[in-house]
Formats: sequence, structure tokens, C-alpha cells
Amino acid sequence: MDFQVGLLDIDICGPSIPKMLGLEGQEIHQSNLGWSPVYVESNLGVMSIGFMLPNPDEAVIWRGPRKNGIIKQFLKDVYWGELDFLIVDAPPGTSDEHISIVQFLQATGIDGAIIVTTPQQVSLIDVRKEVSFCKKVGLQVLGVVENMSGLSQPLSEFRFLNVTGSGEQKDVTEWVIASMREKVPELLNLVAFSEVFDSSGGGGAKMCVDMGVPFLGKVPLDPQLCKAAEEGRSCFDDSKCRVSAPALKAIVEKILSQLKVSRVEDGA
Repeated sequence: MDFQVGLLDIDICGPSIPKMLGLEGQEIHQSNLGWSPVYVESNLGVMSIGFMLPNPDEAVIWRGPRKNGIIKQFLKDVYWGELDFLIVDAPPGTSDEHISIVQFLQATGIDGAIIVTTPQQVSLIDVRKEVSFCKKVGLQVLGVVENMSGLSQPLSEFRFLNVTGSGEQKDVTEWVIASMREKVPELLNLVAFSEVFDSSGGGGAKMCVDMGVPFLGKVPLDPQLCKAAEEGRSCFDDSKCRVSAPALKAIVEKILSQLKVSRVEDGA
């Protein structure tokens, strides 16, 4: 969409952003203006402690004060340039990183937080605490995204197994696909859906109603999206992520629409 975007990874102990954006092995460079972000494209700059580790398997074992120090440096010493959006990727929970980033950015006027959950109650118990945290520190919740919201995959991409009574598995994918192609070829254009997690409690949408925060949408568990993240490429670059890319795009558009409205109301 041609916005100038900065992506700040403050998951100090588990930085995954370099891997997911295909930036492993990149290093931070110093200029007379400060640290330079690592660029995925000309309009997407990234900063992560992952760029500072001697190797990707290196463990970061830091207490709170040291974490706070590096987060402050990322905000103060990095030359981001003119940005439309600074997106901060935080670890799960409500720990040092969350308190620090809110304190450091509070005076700048944070637009809000986007909270991610999965559908089952075990995840929602933790996410409710994160919503409460945002309310306590005066941070607007822009909305909640339900991730891994059921497995969605084109039928043609499934593997089919014949499982015997003894548990032995025989791959019969070739035979099944050939049979469908011959007898019911229209089935190969269908997307199969299965609920991986128990969402009988209403999932993220129900929690949003209960807690009075917006629900932004659902992103299915899409093997092609997982593969894109593993390979460090965008799910929007090709048509492979045909079930997850449209869901993500709709969520992005909803967020942009919200921010535009609030900025107009604020006279900004």
C-alpha cells in the first residue's frame, strides 16, 4: 500500500521476525544518524535483537533492566526516518517488554494495540489479561485477531491416508486425486475446513463482546502461510496463500479504516 513502515521486534528472548522476513544473517549498520534498520523493501525497515546475535541459536538470558535498556535504544538510537506506522511486535503476556514500550511511547500518542489469540479457552484466558492490561494503562485496543481459526486448505493439497487397524498408514493420495479428477473434478477447486481448536466457547468474537473491544476478524490455519513465514517471503507475493492472504488483507483494511476515522475526529 506504499506506506512507510517500521517494524520493531521487542521479543527480546525469542526474536522470530528476522526469520519470517527472510533477513537472517543481516547486520545492523551504524551511521552518523544512528543505527540503520534492516530493510525488506524500501518502505519496510526492521529492527530486532536477532540482528545482534552472533548466531541464531544464541540464548538471550536478560533480566528486566537490560531488556528495558535495549528497547529504549531501539526507539532512541535507531534512525527510522519519516514513518507512517511504527508497528511493535511484542511477546505474549504482560511482562517487562509491554510495560516498557507503553511507558516509552505513551507521550507520543500510541494509536493502540492489536491483540492476537487462538480460538480455544486456554488461549483466551491469557488474552483477556492482555485486554485488561491495555485498559489499565490507558492503551486503546484497536481490536482482536483470531489466528489459526480452523484449518483451511484446498482439497487438492491434502494428503490422504489409509489407516489399518494396527495403526499402519498407507499413502493413497495419488489414487484419491486421480479418482476425483476423473469422476468429480469440481471437488478439486473446493477448500476443506476443519476446526483444529475447540471454539465451542465462542472464540475471539465472543470474548470481544464480553470485554467490549472490536473484533477484527479470523485468519485460518493455512499451511501455505506457514510455509511463506518459514521461507521468509510475503504471503501477498503470489496466489499460493489463497485462504489466508484475503483474510489478512481484510483485517489490515479494517484497521486502516479505524485509524483514519480516529485521526479525522482528532483533527489530525
